[in-house]
Amino acid sequence: RVLHSFCSRHLKAGTTNTSDRFHTIMELNDANLQTLTEFLRKTLDPNPTVRRPAEKFLESVEGNQNYPILLLTLLEKSQDNVIRVCAAVTFKNYIKRNWRIVEDEPNKISNGDRTAIKANIVNLMLSSPEQIQKQLSDAISIIGREDFPQKWPDLLTEMVTRFRSGDFHIINGVLRTAHSLFKRYRHEFKSNELWSEIKLVLETFALPLTELFKATIELCQTHATDINALKVLFSSLTLISKLFYSLNFQDLPEFFEDNMDTWMTNFHMLLTLDNKLLQTDDEEEAGLLELLKSQICDNAALYAQKYDEEFQPYLPRFVTAIWNLLVSTGQEVKYDLLVSNAIQFLASVCERPHYKHLFEDQNILTSICEKVIVPNMEFRSADEEAFEDNSEEYIRRDLEGSDIDTRRRAACDLVRGLCKFFEGPVTAIFSGYVNSMLGEYAKNPGGNWKHKDAAIYLVTSLASKAQTQKHGITQANELVNLNEFFVNHILPDLKSPNVNEFPVLKADAIKYVMIFRSQLPKEQLIQATPLLITHLQAESTVQHTYAAHALERLFTMRGPNNTTLITAAEMAPFTEQLLNNLFKALALPGSSENEYIMKAIMRSFSLLQEAIVPYIPTLIGQLTHKLLLVSKNPSKPHFNHYLFESLCLSVRITCKANPTTVSSFEEALFPVFTEILQNDVQEFLPYVFQVMSLLLEIHSNSIPSSYMALFPHLLQPVLWERTGNIPPLVRLLQAYLEKGGASIANSAADKIPGLLGVFQKLIASKANDHQGFYLLNSIIEHMPPDSITQYRKQIFILLFQRLQSSKTTKFIKSFLVFVNLYCVKYGAIALQEIFDSIQPKMFGMVLEKIVIPEVQKVSGAVEKKICAVGITKVLTECPAMMDTEYTKLWTPLLQALIGLFELPEDDSIPDDEHFIDIEDAPGYQTAFSQLAFAGKKEHDPIGDAVGNPKILLAQSLHKLSTACPGRVPSMLSTSLNAEALQYLQGYLQAATVQLV
Repeated sequence: RVLHSFCSRHLKAGTTNTSDRFHTIMELNDANLQTLTEFLRKTLDPNPTVRRPAEKFLESVEGNQNYPILLLTLLEKSQDNVIRVCAAVTFKNYIKRNWRIVEDEPNKISNGDRTAIKANIVNLMLSSPEQIQKQLSDAISIIGREDFPQKWPDLLTEMVTRFRSGDFHIINGVLRTAHSLFKRYRHEFKSNELWSEIKLVLETFALPLTELFKATIELCQTHATDINALKVLFSSLTLISKLFYSLNFQDLPEFFEDNMDTWMTNFHMLLTLDNKLLQTDDEEEAGLLELLKSQICDNAALYAQKYDEEFQPYLPRFVTAIWNLLVSTGQEVKYDLLVSNAIQFLASVCERPHYKHLFEDQNILTSICEKVIVPNMEFRSADEEAFEDNSEEYIRRDLEGSDIDTRRRAACDLVRGLCKFFEGPVTAIFSGYVNSMLGEYAKNPGGNWKHKDAAIYLVTSLASKAQTQKHGITQANELVNLNEFFVNHILPDLKSPNVNEFPVLKADAIKYVMIFRSQLPKEQLIQATPLLITHLQAESTVQHTYAAHALERLFTMRGPNNTTLITAAEMAPFTEQLLNNLFKALALPGSSENEYIMKAIMRSFSLLQEAIVPYIPTLIGQLTHKLLLVSKNPSKPHFNHYLFESLCLSVRITCKANPTTVSSFEEALFPVFTEILQNDVQEFLPYVFQVMSLLLEIHSNSIPSSYMALFPHLLQPVLWERTGNIPPLVRLLQAYLEKGGASIANSAADKIPGLLGVFQKLIASKANDHQGFYLLNSIIEHMPPDSITQYRKQIFILLFQRLQSSKTTKFIKSFLVFVNLYCVKYGAIALQEIFDSIQPKMFGMVLEKIVIPEVQKVSGAVEKKICAVGITKVLTECPAMMDTEYTKLWTPLLQALIGLFELPEDDSIPDDEHFIDIEDAPGYQTAFSQLAFAGKKEHDPIGDAVGNPKILLAQSLHKLSTACPGRVPSMLSTSLNAEALQYLQGYLQAATVQLV
């Protein structure tokens, strides 16, 4: 309320009734600019009580017309640089959230604003300082992704004309924008649409880019002694090289094939160039020369891999240049990207049969191993610093193989590449290195531990041929004895009594167990498990994280009969220590939100099942306390997800053993949930709704008052506006209806319109209509019939309106299930009467146009059963089917039902229906994250009342034929096809009945 009145007081707004009649207009005046400035400043305040309301306020006005124009005005004209940058970032995020037009969702940016933004943004971007230029360049590429080329045809020509300006601040702005626009060509799937877009880009862009490339290289020679000019020119060359990569990625364009000589000769020249002025003293940060050469290595690798025939004349000189580069480049961190890209180039060349001859000489192999691979596997002081002080980054690089290519990763890939053709010789060369490194370590462990680290890394890269996230190494080099190495060199480190000594080697040993888990025998894994549990106590973040990750991976391994490889019984002696150490590890510095530990807690609960019940009373307190802390500022989505999964497991496992404990979970969880709901912690709401559903579903058939108090709040429209909330909220409302349809009808009857309002909103959306039907089906199934009598006709009218406006396969399938459920619940006569009360003869139209032709599309066992029972009732319990103009539909309907039983499901989808995935929801909204351990059992509304629907059909037809003798057989014999008749005879025999 406060904000709303503030908004109407402070932002002078009028409304317009053009085509954008939904947008309130914020006028472009100084008062509004001033207000906006104040709010932007507050969004930078570290104090959440100041920051949050300001963010909420900006969110509330972003649907207003001129809002983006006000932001652009600020970023261009504000005197305060902080506000300019803040406006730029806010603008980019606004575009990211709202530019895409989603079917069924309101268009958040008025057409006038869209046109104005596209008309001005390129100029604005090019004339802004670099910090702002980067944000606007990103915004252009987001808009371009949606609108280019169809809705923004002149974007490229507008950009290309700026190449002629000669001003490199402008040229680099254009190049940077083009790079963010074309970068997606590197990972898009092939499609005609993509081809035609790239073709258009090449027609407009390839020649000017090539001319700019040549001109820039000439300028580099002219200004060879002017350091400031060179800096700008080299950043241009790097951007041009990146664009070359994007435009050549999908296929070799004719233009670049014709001009290959220009590009490759110049790339080769730049690779071998060494300008003293561009060398930097900084050991960490890559300089312009390194960045350019790294990109050229990437470009050469792309051509060597994809276009090897065309590239063959240039290859030998690139191999020589890159080899010389590798041998002469130092160990400093600033060269990491260059060295790893250069090694990746060699790796991609050496595994192509075309180039095998280049590596066949034993001296060359020895030289590569000695000069390139071994030096780049060393653990450097920079790695040691990262291990100790920046563990998160270290883990991301070492464990997850992040995008940041490390020298070690590249060296490892080169070993794998060489092993493809030269496994024997390479393994032999390295075995010598491994033995000498281990020998050095044995002489003086304290001083030479890095030698052992390199040896383990070498063995790992030699042994791993194929790897998956799920199973670790799946194919190993037969020439390496993994078991022997484990027993002699890995186990001693795991067993060492001091867990904090040589943390890097301990982390290596743990990682070894983890990646070779599918190769090591089970008894060695069982032997390692208690040792890994001990390592959870290590002070080093990397070490205890690896221990948690290794345990989690071991616990997911499958044994021969698809149970877990390690059983709860085998874990029994260590259960207490495992749970204790995992929870203690969360208290170690740097690991309070460690996603690997939380995932290991979840996996341990899942493996141990009822063995955790005695510990839950203490653990649930720790989990809820953690939830309260992270809900103040959710920053680690994976951690939070596993935390909720662990809560679900605690509830599930304990309540399975004893359902009455559900109330003690509610006592523990509800205070935190209440706080999350009151503070509107958006990321957590879908999770909270899922856990609440799980709790409510455990109750026997009544709703506790604590839930009833919350019920009205769940119907608030604002909650339903966020796509991520929809699936869990629908499930929660279904749980309310299932456990207390009657008590809602008695004590909250005034909320039924609200409930139907939710159904109406969902049914209007193609993405969420199935959720609307889930809710509607629960209302029909669980609400007392008289509580919804007055609304029934309106429900059907809404469904017909949607059928007329957009009839999709998904909607029809859901509609059929609903109509038949209604029939099962209220009877066939009621169904026929409600249809015919909306419009005479409507019942026949629905049967003829929807049920008969489409029922074959229904999928899912429960859904098919509902349709079968519903149609059986229409055939046998609806007098109108026997003696009105509907009679002609009786046999076709029976034929359709037998088809539903006997024919394969019709899963064809019309060409014009590519469904919107829930994932396509706009921008930053929390997509729905399904909790695996909050899963809902499939519910069958008919249950045991009907075991086999075919038998039900036979019995019902028998009953009908005794009521009107002779009618049924004659209807069958005149128009049911022979095959269907044969199936029907089978049902009648199985039910031991006959038709009269």
